[in-house]
Amino acid sequence: MSKYGKIIASIFSEKYAEPMEEVPFTRDDLIAHAHQLGIAPPKNLGDIVYSFRYRVDLPEDISKTVPDGFTWIIVGTGDARYSFIKSRKSNIIPNTSLLSVRIPNNTPEILTMYSLSDEQSLLSMVRYNKILDLFLGIVTYSMQNHLRTRVAGIGQIEIDELYMGVNKIGQHFIIPVQAKLGNDKIGAVQLFQDITFCQVRFPDLICIPIAVHFSEVDNRICMFRLTLDHYSVSIVDEKHYRLLQSDAFDDGYIRGVNAGNTPLLLD
Repeated sequence: MSKYGKIIASIFSEKYAEPMEEVPFTRDDLIAHAHQLGIAPPKNLGDIVYSFRYRVDLPEDISKTVPDGFTWIIVGTGDARYSFIKSRKSNIIPNTSLLSVRIPNNTPEILTMYSLSDEQSLLSMVRYNKILDLFLGIVTYSMQNHLRTRVAGIGQIEIDELYMGVNKIGQHFIIPVQAKLGNDKIGAVQLFQDITFCQVRFPDLICIPIAVHFSEVDNRICMFRLTLDHYSVSIVDEKHYRLLQSDAFDDGYIRGVNAGNTPLLLD
């Protein structure tokens, strides 16, 4: 078991008793249990929690305490305060059988050359190619990326990118976007935080939470419109896009005809 796994399992073991469905702990518990185990606490204590939210599964000692189909997630409950919460499992992964929509790549090459991170590169591709507009069928505007703020009852959060939107009848939308690459998970915790922020800060706007995942296997950008039911994530809509250069488009595709000469129907 990893050092992080030993620390988080030790905390859970001390505080959990059946039939608890919420197990609170604090940042101080991370330090105390690290010392108890003879482990030097990491400089970034938040990375322990972040790791089990988005990167790796919780240790077996924790996951075995819930029945099949359920899991524990870690949510913020205030400054330096957290809780394990029992929830139905969410496994949001791209559907590889979906047809990818080919669109011309309008990402400025200079950004591709000097991108600071893969996540920033993905967000730039979505932004410059108007993929969110295509996906939702509304006009969107990037308001801010990597927004760090605090939400009462949760603590500090970060939203990968925040968009505003308007549709053809004038309704206004607030659209938080979480970007994921590789094995990073589309998480219930981040979705909960994004939705809560929007409800608090923009209560009169329609909130549409979005996740975008980049598949390095075939360079497809996978867009998900999501919803949340007691920390369980469900997909409302999913579409895939591929950014290609102009010579990848033949006349048939541009006219809306696929390889079988069958007209493609528009929604």
